[in-house]
Amino acid sequence: MAAINAIYSTLLLTLGAALTASLSSCSSPANNLNATSQSVDNTAVVIDNSVRPAADSARDRYRHPAETLAFFQLEPQHTVVEIWPGGGWYSRILAPYLQADGRYIAAHWAADSPVAFFRNSRAAFDQEFTQPEQPYGPVRVLILEPPRQNQLTADIQADRILTFRNVHNWMRNHQEQAIFDSMFAALRAGGILGVVEHRAPPGFSRDDMVKSGYVSESYVQQLAENAGFVLEARSEVNANTADSKDYPDGVWTLPPSLRLGETNKARYLAIGESDRMTLRFRKPL
Repeated sequence: MAAINAIYSTLLLTLGAALTASLSSCSSPANNLNATSQSVDNTAVVIDNSVRPAADSARDRYRHPAETLAFFQLEPQHTVVEIWPGGGWYSRILAPYLQADGRYIAAHWAADSPVAFFRNSRAAFDQEFTQPEQPYGPVRVLILEPPRQNQLTADIQADRILTFRNVHNWMRNHQEQAIFDSMFAALRAGGILGVVEHRAPPGFSRDDMVKSGYVSESYVQQLAENAGFVLEARSEVNANTADSKDYPDGVWTLPPSLRLGETNKARYLAIGESDRMTLRFRKPL
């Protein structure tokens, strides 16, 4: 039954991505930029949960992975690089989907990173995703920790480069422009960069963004355009109007982090995960 579900899931995701591409080709970039919900709302996508833990699936109502990947026009034959996959939430979706005809590459922290959290995260990722008995299919791991180490180079020529809730992390060490530049180099001409990030309210300074974890949409766009990307479309699929963005511990006050523990926990659970921008950039031909 799991194998049958996986086949149906792949077929539906392929059809959904094709429909998304068709809708995009029927309108101008300017129209796509202002009316992008059409390319998500009219796409039927199913994510196969046969290799995903229940805790991952429980987050789908906040992260909308099927709709998000359809918006990024993912196809099963693509070479996809995921930037800083962390614990692998999206890896458990992307690697199985790409294993038959595509290629999944994780641009992760270095195993010998000077940052203990990075070392531990990379070790846990390798233990789950690079062992022979793992169920996800082939996973190649590159190092992306500029300026110390950077294997995200032009010879990769990826079809899609995707990153989820990471721009604020790069900003902590002033890595953001270097990583956008590297993503541009590693993407093929005509390829898509997909970015999901916690969305700051208007007026946040750079220090506010670093402290809170919320980044302004205009700053993300600026970083991408500085690298050479063109903003093709926005989606509100990961928006959350209940997120007031004014919490004691920034975005980490909300689930899944819940840094304040039991303090006002019910309130933060009711809000759910953060309000997020979902942006699709294109590398010009």
